Amino acid sequence: MIYLKTDEEIELLRENNILVSRTLAEVGRHLRPGVTTRELDKIAEDFIRSHGATPAFLGYEGYPATACISVNEQVVHGIPSDYVVKEGDIVSVDMGTFMKGFVGDSAYTFAVGEVSDEARQLMEVTKEALYRGTAQAKAGNRVGDISAAVQEYAESFGYGVVRELEGHGLGRKMHEAPGVPNYGARGRGPLLKEGMVICIEPMITMGDKAVVFERDGWTVRTRDRKPAAHYEFAVAIRKGGPDILTDFSIIEEAIKAN
Repeated sequence: MIYLKTDEEIELLRENNILVSRTLAEVGRHLRPGVTTRELDKIAEDFIRSHGATPAFLGYEGYPATACISVNEQVVHGIPSDYVVKEGDIVSVDMGTFMKGFVGDSAYTFAVGEVSDEARQLMEVTKEALYRGTAQAKAGNRVGDISAAVQEYAESFGYGVVRELEGHGLGRKMHEAPGVPNYGARGRGPLLKEGMVICIEPMITMGDKAVVFERDGWTVRTRDRKPAAHYEFAVAIRKGGPDILTDFSIIEEAIKAN
């Protein structure tokens, strides 16, 4: 069942997703060599709770932390730990909020200090793939239009597009219908209707698209251990085009000021 949201519900979803953006910015301010991913997770939890929300990921299907923090070859769902972040790492942070009956969910990949040109390009291409997919998120299109836009752009650089994980609907629950794959054919999949809210989240690898699920039951990494990047928007479907509920400018201003 795909639930269409009212304008009032979309504004509550926006409020959540702006808080997620602000929390990602707060994490970005503290993300530097020497910090542990567990310390970053505590910063995220404290920030979310101090703004009247609860961490949507904490306890979700048993997940033990506020944020998924995935470093280098970890694609998604990395569990915060005593890992000490170092210069040259790329760190993907994915998190959610629950407030006023609705959920926020967004992700951003950060560079720690000076990263390689190859890693920088992977991040830039993954983010651009997100923007290209989002441009297709308008009433009358289909999910496959989003999927194909992401896949075509990422693969034009020789990158892998992860198949096992995908975007999703967002509302009172973190994962609602429809699924939003990062690969597919234009004109296929569920019809996009005004009032739908979805998360679009390219997960792109520098090498082969194959992934491995680690024994901790959560962490997904690349099989060839090459780096991966992950960015995520929450988007409301409108007749005139996408209404992006996430605000990356908040995060990017924090990075510049850091």
